[in-house]
Amino acid sequence: MKPESKLKDRLQYAIDNEFSKGSGALILWLGVLSVLIIAIMALIVSLFKISPTGEGPISFLEAFWLSLMRTLDAGTMGGDAGWSFRIAMLLVTIGGIFVISTLIGILSSAIEAKLEDLRKGRSRLLENDHTVILGWTEQVFTIVPELIAANENLKSSCIAVMSAMDKVEMEEALKQRIGKNGKTRLVCRSGNPMDVNDLAIVSLNRSKTIIVLSPEGSEDPDAEVIKVILAITNLPGRRGEPFHIIAEIRDHRNADVAKIVGKDELELIETGEIVSRIIAQTCRQSGLSVVYTELLDFGGDEIYLRSCPELTGKTYGESLSMFNKNTVMGIFRPGNPAQLNPPMQTVFSDEDQLILIAEDDDRIFLDGKSNPQSEWIRATGSQKIELERTLLMGWNWKAPAILRELDNYVPKGSSITVVATGEGIEPKLAQISSEMKNQNLVFKEGDITDRKVLESLDLQSFDHIILLCYSDELDVQKADARTMITLLHLRDIAEKKEVDFSIVSEMLDIRNRNLAEVSQADDFIVSDKLISLMMAQVSENKKLNSVFQDIFDPEGSEIYLKPVTEYIEPEKPVNFYTVVESAKIRDETAIGYRLAADSRDPSLAYGVHLNPDKSVKVIFSPHDKVIVLADK
Repeated sequence: MKPESKLKDRLQYAIDNEFSKGSGALILWLGVLSVLIIAIMALIVSLFKISPTGEGPISFLEAFWLSLMRTLDAGTMGGDAGWSFRIAMLLVTIGGIFVISTLIGILSSAIEAKLEDLRKGRSRLLENDHTVILGWTEQVFTIVPELIAANENLKSSCIAVMSAMDKVEMEEALKQRIGKNGKTRLVCRSGNPMDVNDLAIVSLNRSKTIIVLSPEGSEDPDAEVIKVILAITNLPGRRGEPFHIIAEIRDHRNADVAKIVGKDELELIETGEIVSRIIAQTCRQSGLSVVYTELLDFGGDEIYLRSCPELTGKTYGESLSMFNKNTVMGIFRPGNPAQLNPPMQTVFSDEDQLILIAEDDDRIFLDGKSNPQSEWIRATGSQKIELERTLLMGWNWKAPAILRELDNYVPKGSSITVVATGEGIEPKLAQISSEMKNQNLVFKEGDITDRKVLESLDLQSFDHIILLCYSDELDVQKADARTMITLLHLRDIAEKKEVDFSIVSEMLDIRNRNLAEVSQADDFIVSDKLISLMMAQVSENKKLNSVFQDIFDPEGSEIYLKPVTEYIEPEKPVNFYTVVESAKIRDETAIGYRLAADSRDPSLAYGVHLNPDKSVKVIFSPHDKVIVLADK
């Protein structure tokens, strides 16, 4: 190859490299070229004394200015006189037309590209103390409103959502499903949460909380969540202060890996374990899901941790009646897990925090007024243990965990029957059956929407019926529709046989609950909503994760709905101090009650009253329940 060709190729290579740097580099080189054209022409005009007809020689600065004006505005040369000067100015004008037109084109393209980036949500977020949600699922529509409610007392707040979805689509969906967002700004950005470069868009270093959602439709959602956590903790140029990360893991076997990656920065929500425990507990206690919902959302009374030096040296049992409009639940000691319903003789220290229920954190008052009506307290008695028969209909990824969890609650010798269709169910049940300690497991293959299958099950012989959605095979709406068909069949069978079934049904979309209520099931579990509420709560206070873990742990104290007749005389006007005192005798903590008369009314929270005013007298019926924290 000839040397000239090599030089040409190198020059072309250098030009290509500069052009590849983008519009900024092009604008810079066009500016340099413009200056060179103007300067060269000004030099020629001044050296060769070229000037308009009838005028004297022009200096370099004057020639530079005249050339600049003709570069910017081609019409300027129309008034020039003298052919030598006209030719010189024509040349600089032609050069200016080329440069300016090119510059306008580049600027126009750059502006269009910037607008497209803004539309796609690729611009960097500049906020402080904002909450970042990574991922997009139905849970967004529960978490965001809860965070908005939590931020009502703040002058301004921001929630940033980043996912692979289009920014405009996310904004439209939030606007339609959530509506008004008060003082909270909702910002959407498009990006891959597993990409550290994309994470820089939402300014994690300035964030207050980071919520990582489990992706829908993924073959291995836990692996993707762990990758996101890994990307966050290894963010280039990350801040020295620890992140506050909340993430959900479906399979508890992946929890240890997630904790290794997230270390002390991560609060992990084990979705599979928690949901299975909720369903296992709720199927045996109608209304329990409503209690959980009331505790977890920001709309009513919530759980708070509060230091109370006035209680130092006093016992937990004494504290139960020292708050009129707040309900004590337990003790939080630094460096230790939360203790719900600890032994009544547990003494408070200076470092202890109360775990209590209150309407708001600024409405926690210790008044020490207690006025139990001892004459209406019933004596403790032994509870009769009865074997339980449970029917589980339907199948999804939660079913194995529910079966295992239910085995922790039922007496030995109980039984559970599974009715479902699908590949690979029977081998899984064989494995689960070998692990059962208290239940005998029976499997019957059948379509739960088939009336003949349902009628063949002797439904009235079961103490509890659990209905699961086919969420692994169907989308949300189809799965819920199939569930509602089964519920309607069950209702019709119950009416014709004049019997009542204790049914707890899983629903995926909270909006379908109102439709399903015509089936008169005892309770509905919207598992995604409960998990979303929990994540929102933990995002505001990481210590609450320990509290929730204790609530759902079968080894500790749990929430029970027990007959009011076990505690007090029904049909008598009694205050809640009386109920609290009666529960205390049994080493239990009373936190509310449920009125049977309102159990079907959603406007009255299905009869659930948490954290009631202890001085207000209520006349309980024999069918009402007391909500307590107890070991069993």
